[in-house]
Amino acid sequence: MNIAAVITTACLAGCIAGCGRSTPGPRESQPAVAERPQPAQRTAAVETRDFPIDEIVAPGKVELNPNRVSKVLPPTPGRVRRVLVRLGDAVQAGQPVVVLESADAGLALATYAQAEAQAHQAAIVLAKSEKDLARARELNAAKAAPLKEVVTAEADVETARAGLAMAKTAAEESLHRLQLLGLDPARHTHEISVPAPISGKVLDLSVAPSEMRNDTNQPLMTIADLSTVWITSQVSENSIRLVTVGEPVDIEFPAYPGEVFHGRVRRIADTFDADTRTVKVQAELDNRSGRFRPEMFARIRHSHGARKLICVPAAAVVHRAGDAWVMVQRGAGFERTRVQVGDSANGCAPVFAGLSEGDHVVVDGAALMRDR
Repeated sequence: MNIAAVITTACLAGCIAGCGRSTPGPRESQPAVAERPQPAQRTAAVETRDFPIDEIVAPGKVELNPNRVSKVLPPTPGRVRRVLVRLGDAVQAGQPVVVLESADAGLALATYAQAEAQAHQAAIVLAKSEKDLARARELNAAKAAPLKEVVTAEADVETARAGLAMAKTAAEESLHRLQLLGLDPARHTHEISVPAPISGKVLDLSVAPSEMRNDTNQPLMTIADLSTVWITSQVSENSIRLVTVGEPVDIEFPAYPGEVFHGRVRRIADTFDADTRTVKVQAELDNRSGRFRPEMFARIRHSHGARKLICVPAAAVVHRAGDAWVMVQRGAGFERTRVQVGDSANGCAPVFAGLSEGDHVVVDGAALMRDR
């Protein structure tokens, strides 16, 4: 066999062998990964509500009503014998709270007794002078005594009357002093009971038995009537025109979420805080329930009427980079929609543009969703 024949035979064999193999096809594609479905979302319908016009919202705190706070002062120097109340006790006006031992008590009683005696003596002198005047007039009418004796008797009567008036005034002043000290003129004692000037609770107690108190300007305790409290807030300069004394305000407390209380403006400060650009506004709030305590945080709201606006739950609004948007349900999917909203009230945000009544928005987790 020649060389050409051998080569031809090898080529044919290779072709035959190649034909016996299957030709590899294109690489099979990987199965597509299924998109993870977003969890079912809780939605709420856009609805219409009344929203306030020209509303003021300002932070504040609870303070004592300054018209119902009293400092209990010792009426006279003396030693503290007994303290009859404790911190936090409720007291009634006129109830004894401290007992003092004072030399002024005995002195005041003695002064009153002396003034009463002098007034009694002056009354006796006046009665005698009036009798002497009557006798002098009778004698003068009978030509048995000169007119000079009548004139002298009349002068004695006027002097006696003036003396009695002075003695009575001194006795009245002495009695008034006893009344201020809470002393009974018929009972001699050196102890003085200091009464509570108003009804309320003892908020501060700065006295103890056996103390000597010479400074009558230093208070023994502080009593406050907590049946009403003041809510003090700072209203911004550009909003102070919207509130006046006597107007009602709504008051909210972080301590009582979801509850709205009602007070009335009692005072607007006459001065302006240049640092914060605010004016102090104080509203009175009924506190007979005892729920509001001094220094608790609060917030006041005040408006002039209301208007109807569509609104969504405040939790549905996502604020990011100066924009606000919500996820609106569109068929089987959701669409991110930019909106213009105002300040929320009672968990609802007013919407000025971007939505229509009847739309449904995602309430929770809108920030984690994407359009689909």
